[in-house]
Order: sequence, then C-alpha cells, then structure tokens
Amino acid sequence: MTRNDLCWCGSGRKYKKCHLSFDEKIKNIPLDILKGQVRPPKSIIKNDIDIEGIRKSSAINNAALDLVGANIKVGIDTETLNQLAHNFIIEQGGIPACLNFEGYPKSICISINDVVCHGIPSKKTILKEGDIVNVDITTILDGYYADASRMFIVGKASVEAETLVRVAKECMELGIAAIKPWGFLGDIGAAVEAHAHAHGYSVVTELGGHGVGKQFHEEPFVPHTGEKNTGMLLVPGMVLTVEPMINIGKYKVIVDRKDNWTVYTKDHSLSAQWEKTLLITEDGVEALSE
Repeated sequence: MTRNDLCWCGSGRKYKKCHLSFDEKIKNIPLDILKGQVRPPKSIIKNDIDIEGIRKSSAINNAALDLVGANIKVGIDTETLNQLAHNFIIEQGGIPACLNFEGYPKSICISINDVVCHGIPSKKTILKEGDIVNVDITTILDGYYADASRMFIVGKASVEAETLVRVAKECMELGIAAIKPWGFLGDIGAAVEAHAHAHGYSVVTELGGHGVGKQFHEEPFVPHTGEKNTGMLLVPGMVLTVEPMINIGKYKVIVDRKDNWTVYTKDHSLSAQWEKTLLITEDGVEALSE
C-alpha cells in the first residue's frame, strides 16, 4: 500500500492521513510470544464511520435498558419486560439482536439470582422481593451492534446479594480502568480476577466479553481472568465488551438441558454481571453502550 492509496480501514481517506503512523507504531512494538502477545487483525480496527454507527446503536440500547429498569418491580413478569424492550427498539428503527440468534426465542436476556446469563423471559417468571436481576440487551442499527447489561435489585435484597451486585460492578469498572491503548488484553482479566478474589468471589471462565461491530461477537474473546501483559495488544479503534460474571460460590456453570440456553451456577449460588461496550481511543477508553 502506498501513502496515497485509500486506507485499508475503509474510511475513504488516504493512507498517509489515516493509518500510516498507526501501522508504523504497531509494527515497531516488540511482542513476547511466550506471553501470548499478538497484534490485533486489521479487520477489527474500526474507522470513524464504524464508531459513529456503534455509537448510534448504543444510544438506543442504553435507552432500552433505562426503560426496562424503570419498570422492574415486584410482581412483574419477565416477558412483559421483554416486550417493552422489543417494542422500543423496533420503534427507534433498530433490531433486537438476540431474537432468533442461533435459535434464541426472545429479544433480551433476563437472568435472576443463580442464573449467570441467557435467562429466557417468560410470563411464568414473576419477579419477587429480594431478587437480583441482570438485563442484557443487544441492538442492531444500520448493521451496527451495541451490547450492554445492568443489574437491578427488586425491592430489598439481602446484604449478601447487595454486596455481590456492588462488587460485580466494581470488577467491571476495574477491568475497564485497566484498558490502556498499547496495553494488553490480559490486563483486563488480571484486574477483574484480583478484585473478585479479594472479596471471596469467583469469576466465570467459560464465558467472557467480545469484540463489537458488524457482528454479534467479533474478535477478541475477552477473558475476565488472566495475567497482566499477556494476550492481544489493545490499540485505538478496537471496540469490545467488558462483562465479568461474578459468583458468590464456585465458578463452574451448567446449561439448562431443556432450553439449551439458560446458564446457571453449578452450585446454585448467586451470580451478578455488568457489561459495557467500550471504544479504545488514543487517550484511553470511552464507554459507548452502558
């Protein structure tokens, strides 16, 4: 590619005014293969058009989470919450990404107490006092995805449950704070794992975060355990989620044999999760969907 060619990122700008200096910098960063350090593929580096697309999708996704959160209360069934989110996303011109994804039957995921993730909304599932609830929503707008989840406490929960929800959020925030342009993917998991273990909690390892863009799940897989200075190089233009799943008990999980979706803690201990879609910038990180 010459300096005057159109840049490989698809921005429509000349290479010399777009990613030339980026490529020179990334090429000159020494990597330790023994630590699994690798450069990210160019296919996951987003241009300004991509980032604006994800940002617009995120605005709808954030508002859908706001709407669901405003309606969570004792006695409401989770299918009603699912329909609220579904209708809102459609009215805004978006598409609920979960609906029919690999056979998933609903538009959002609602996971209660010992459900780690992928809880299926149902008229039969009624929220009760003291439940802790994760609502996970992914929206598509004009081909761009945005993904986030939040925890909600129904009424008054036990101190044990409230503490778990708080610490799980802190784990996510510390994972986000560990993201530095030109740092490494393992920095995220190291920060999350240390905080969870300091409180006597475990971190789910079979599931993790992921890249975000024009597909539901892109590279890289984002583990929430790990060691600093290991894994993929984190560079400006990458968009990914940090979404640690924190258990009061052990980290092992099981999948419901009937619906093949609902993930429970194996020991049926409480679990909590928060998630944001994040853009790595030249200066740090920006939360897009939250």
